[in-house]
Amino acid sequence: MTPPRARTWGRIGQTPVVRVRGRGSGRVSIAGMACYKPGQRSRLIYAIREYRGRKDEPKGFGWRDFRDLIVRARLQLGGPIVLVWDNVRLHLTVGMREFIDANAEWLTVFQLPTYAPDLNPTEGVWSLVKRDIGNLAAADLGQITRAVKRKLKMLQYRPEAIDGCLAGTDLALDL
Repeated sequence: MTPPRARTWGRIGQTPVVRVRGRGSGRVSIAGMACYKPGQRSRLIYAIREYRGRKDEPKGFGWRDFRDLIVRARLQLGGPIVLVWDNVRLHLTVGMREFIDANAEWLTVFQLPTYAPDLNPTEGVWSLVKRDIGNLAAADLGQITRAVKRKLKMLQYRPEAIDGCLAGTDLALDL
């Protein structure tokens, strides 16, 4: 998650400078699901992974991680899932397709068009997270992870913000 550039203030004629330690290696990856059900509050289910550049450490999520997130969502939500997701390469792997086919009784998947972030409510969630950490000058990767977790936890208790992400797509829940 590379935060967007943000504005700050400083004295007239003096450009503010923030010194940051470290060489900038590492990244924070997030996989998440915005969950909607008519008549119930919206939910946000997510997983976070840090990559510190160590040997044999995965840089991001694999298809098994997405599978585990879907299974965890089913357990938390307690029912069948209709999954609408983008065309990330990992969503289209053989292992993931086999998992979807094996669990067709409780899992239905619809693919969004090839490039359509404006139709994906989860993109709105990531936008909210990045907006709030835009001015963060983190000393280490752990500080970024903690800031992201704090914002995601806050969003979990604000279902109206998650509803707003769905409303921003102009999609509707129809049964």
